[in-house]
Amino acid sequence: MKTIKRALTGVLACSGLLLSGAALAVGDSPGGPRVNEINLQAPVTKIAEELYDLHTMMLILCTVIFVGVFGVMFYSIFAHRKSKGHKAANFHESTTVEIIWTIVPFIIVVLMALPATKAVVAMKDTTNADLTVKVTGYQWKWGYDYVKGPGEGISFLSTLSTPRSEVNGQQPISDTYLQEVDHPLVVPVNKKIRVITTANDVVHSWYVPAFGVKQDAIPGFVRDTWFKAEKTGTYRGFCTELCGKEHAYMPVVVEVLSDDDYAKWVSAQKAKLAAGAVDPNKVYTRAELMAHGEEVYKANCAACHQPNGKGVGAFPALDGGKIVNGPIAGHLEQVLKGKGAMPSWASLSDLDIASVITYERNSWGNHKGDSLQPKQVADARNGKLPEDAAQQAGDTAAPVAEASGAAAQAQALPAEIYFETGKSELPADAKDAIAAAAEYVKAHPDAKLALSGFTDKTGSAGANAELAKRRAQAVRDALKAAGIAEERIILKKPETITGGADAKEARRVEIGPAA
Repeated sequence: MKTIKRALTGVLACSGLLLSGAALAVGDSPGGPRVNEINLQAPVTKIAEELYDLHTMMLILCTVIFVGVFGVMFYSIFAHRKSKGHKAANFHESTTVEIIWTIVPFIIVVLMALPATKAVVAMKDTTNADLTVKVTGYQWKWGYDYVKGPGEGISFLSTLSTPRSEVNGQQPISDTYLQEVDHPLVVPVNKKIRVITTANDVVHSWYVPAFGVKQDAIPGFVRDTWFKAEKTGTYRGFCTELCGKEHAYMPVVVEVLSDDDYAKWVSAQKAKLAAGAVDPNKVYTRAELMAHGEEVYKANCAACHQPNGKGVGAFPALDGGKIVNGPIAGHLEQVLKGKGAMPSWASLSDLDIASVITYERNSWGNHKGDSLQPKQVADARNGKLPEDAAQQAGDTAAPVAEASGAAAQAQALPAEIYFETGKSELPADAKDAIAAAAEYVKAHPDAKLALSGFTDKTGSAGANAELAKRRAQAVRDALKAAGIAEERIILKKPETITGGADAKEARRVEIGPAA
C-alpha cells in the first residue's frame, strides 16, 4: 500500500508542475506553437487536418489499450495478491484467447492503415499545382525561387532576423524569438502550392506544422511536396534536420495572402527587382561597397566569425586572418567555393560578395586598402579570378603613389609576425616584416606604429596575456634597433581571439598604423 501511495503522490506532483507551468506562459508565438502546447498545431490545410485526425484516433486507441491492459493487470495484482490468501492458478494456453488477441490487433492495424494510406497517397500528389516554388536549404538560411505560376521569376533568400542582442542574451526575447525572418515565403490562399526541395551543402528539412508538410532537402537530389492553405495568416516552422552550428537559427516563415494582396505583392516584388537591377559593369566606390558589405556581413557571416571579426570556437578570426589579408583572389575563391566547415556562399549576388569581401579586408584591424567589383566576381564564377589584389574601387582608383597620410599607411600595413608556441623570441623570418615596417615609417615622418599582441583562451589567461605582451615588446625592440624612435611605437593591450585549428592567429603580433 505504501508503494501505491508513493506512486499516486508522484503522479499528483507531476500534474501540479504541468498545471503551474501554464501560469508562467509568456505568450503564444503568432503562427507558431502555443506556450505549453502538447498537441499538434491547429491545421490550416486538408492534409494537416487528416494528420491531426489520424493522430487523435491513434492516441485514443493507444490510450484505451493502455488503460485496459494495465487496468486489468494492476487490478489482478492488487485484488488477488497473496496476502489476501489467493493462490496462483496453474493453466496453459487458450486457443480462444490466442485467436482473439490475434484478430483484434489486426483489425486495429487495418483501421489505422486505411486512412493513413489515403493521407500518404494524397500527400504525394503534386500534380496540377497553381504555383511552384523551389526551396533550397543553405547553412543557415532558405532560398526561394518562384519557378512557375503567378510570381514566376521572383527569387530571394530568407534569413533569421532576430536581433543578435536577443540571441546573445543581451535583451529580453520577443514572442517570435528565432521564428522570424527578413523575407518570408509568400503564397496565395486556397491555391495548390508545389514545393520542390533541394540543398546546397548538407541535408536540411523544410517543415511547417500547420500545413502538415515536412520534406527533406538533400544536396544533389530534388524532392517535392505540396500544400493548400485555407486561411490567410503567418505560419512558422523550422529546419528539422541537424545541419550544423546554426541549425536552430534557420526558421521557416510563410505568409498566406488573399488573391488581391498576393497580386499586389507580386507586382511590388517585380518592381523592386526592376528598380534594383545591378549594372554588371558598374564600378562602385569603396565607401558604397563597405556600407553594403557591412549589412551582408551582419546577415550572413557574423553568426560564426562574430560581429567584431574575432571568431569563436572552430570558426577562425577574420581580424588579422591569413585569408582576409592575403591575395584577394584566394579570398574570393574561398567565399565562392567554401572550405572545410565553411560552406560556399556562391548563392549571394555578385554585388553582395564584392561588398562583403571589401568590408572584411578593410574593417577592424584589417587595412588592405583594396576592393572588389561585382564584375570581377562574375568573371570569377566563370573561372577568371582577379589578378590585381590592389584593384581599387571608383574613388580609390588613383595610383598608390598618389596616396598619402592614413590612406597610404593603410595600403602598406598591417604586417604580421608569427611566433612559435610558448616563445617570445623574434622568429628568423620576421626580418623582412621588421625592415619593411621600418622603411615605411622612415618614409612617413608623421606616422606612428601600433603593435597588437594576440592570444587565445587556452591555458592561463594571465600567462597568455603576459606572453603576448613580451612578443609585442620583442617586435618593438627590433623596430628600435632598425632606427625607429620609441615614441613612434605604441604597444596596445593584448587581444583575445580564436586562433583557428593550429592557434596560429593567436601567436602573432600585428604591426599597423596607430589610430
